[in-house]
Amino acid sequence: MIRTKRGVTPTDAGKILYTHARAILRQCEQAQLAVHNVGQSLSGQVSIGFAPGTAASSITMPLLQAVRAEFPEVVIYLHENSGAVLNEKLINHQLDMAVIYEHSPVAGVSSQALLKEDLFLVGTQDCPGQSVDVNAIAQMNLFLPSDYSAVRLRVDEAFSLRRLTAKVIGEIESIATLTAAIASGMGVAVLPESAARSLCGAVNGWMSRITTPSMSLSLSLNLPARANLSPQAQAVKELLMSVMSSPVMEKRQWQLVS
Repeated sequence: MIRTKRGVTPTDAGKILYTHARAILRQCEQAQLAVHNVGQSLSGQVSIGFAPGTAASSITMPLLQAVRAEFPEVVIYLHENSGAVLNEKLINHQLDMAVIYEHSPVAGVSSQALLKEDLFLVGTQDCPGQSVDVNAIAQMNLFLPSDYSAVRLRVDEAFSLRRLTAKVIGEIESIATLTAAIASGMGVAVLPESAARSLCGAVNGWMSRITTPSMSLSLSLNLPARANLSPQAQAVKELLMSVMSSPVMEKRQWQLVS
């Protein structure tokens, strides 16, 4: 520990020890619960993180219904936050799993690809047509998420390759706030298809596929790399994978990753 006038903070070694201690405590709890559940139905809590505005939001209700039907004693805790925060919570064993858009590989986190979604432009004024290119988007007022999000990274990359500058008039993380901003007609937003369809319906707007260049994002299921899932978390994970590949979800025209 490092002691200062402002208090006590852990050293780098202390942070590592804390992370491992949390993992050990979690494994002890899981072992105790597994022994207790022998011959009984699964019970306990399973914590799942979702990045806002992802296709994962569309599976929340089907997943809750499936868990309720199969494992009525299991309680699902849903936490919505940015991908970076969710990965940190996975590493610190504060979440069992998280569904996020692609990020660079993170130490202590394992990823399993689920599906791909194309990016669309969404607005309420002056529809550019069924498709739009980056040169046209560069002339529009944009609402984008912060610069550490997967969508923002993809947009910035496309603009940089064409030596264009985006006219960003606001950085918005909240879907509710973004919906109000787009409804006002002040600007447009770039979103994955599932979020674009939802927002488009809410504001009675239009959505246009970005084709030059075409842009897509991979949605992944992330897990702590150094910890085994509890029996109830493993069961919920299998249900989640089943829901993602169900005929109802496939009708949404997502590109499932095999």
